[in-house]
Amino acid sequence: MEINGKTSVCGLIGNPVEHTLSPVIHNTLAKEFGHNLAYVPFLVENVKQAVLGADALHILGLNVTVPHKSAVIPYLQEIDPLAKAIGAVNTLVKTPGGYKGYNTDMSGLLRAMRSEGITLANRPVVILGAGGAARAVAFMCGFEEVTQIYMLNRSLDKAQAVAGEVNGYFGKELVRPMALDAYDELPNEKLLVIQSTSVGLSPNDDDAVITDEAFYERVAIGFDLIYKPFETRFMKLCKERGAQAYNGLKMLLYQGIIAYEKWMEISVSDETSMMIYEKMKKAMGIDA
Repeated sequence: MEINGKTSVCGLIGNPVEHTLSPVIHNTLAKEFGHNLAYVPFLVENVKQAVLGADALHILGLNVTVPHKSAVIPYLQEIDPLAKAIGAVNTLVKTPGGYKGYNTDMSGLLRAMRSEGITLANRPVVILGAGGAARAVAFMCGFEEVTQIYMLNRSLDKAQAVAGEVNGYFGKELVRPMALDAYDELPNEKLLVIQSTSVGLSPNDDDAVITDEAFYERVAIGFDLIYKPFETRFMKLCKERGAQAYNGLKMLLYQGIIAYEKWMEISVSDETSMMIYEKMKKAMGIDA
């Protein structure tokens, strides 16, 4: 593309940013739609200066990655209800008064699940972990009207803290906090399990937060938020017991696509989404 005076700029702010796949998503979309737009990663330490500076420079939109997803919130003009509930923002959209913040991580996870035929409404869900990602997933599940969330974590008090926040927000006992080794107390049925911890993240490919085969006997679908490695040990253990298993690469894909749709006020087709998904896999060195 030709960079000129009419080129719109979008980007990613975080630290680190050098290994991000986001430029693959957004620059491919710009080329596909013929948009005069360039997407670049920005290494940012001072969040306030970055957000205010981006607004002054009329940067159309920003993605936000670790460790800034909560730190950007005080500098936003407006925040979407889901992002406000979660307390984390990963997409900023330029408005006349500043930026509006969204959490497209969770809408991206939801779209990724739907692309695989997975629905959340009216079913129980197991979440492994009680960190920031688990908290976000729990709020998303609440908005999607799951019947019950079982949150398993090594530190029970952390799960209890998240449960208190989520249950208080929705006004009901939606989340049941449980110790990680208490999975024998789960309902005796096949369950959807979302793995939200960093256990198993490359280079620790052989790790899984739970390794007992008895747990995986209860899994119908396992969804790991990790995408590197492409097949985590959690996924392998799910498959060994006959369950379906998915990684987080489509979540990454769709959170970016939803951000682009908001910036450009367009809709991206499934065909284009899958074309970009294949480009992301190629960028990761995955052939299959």
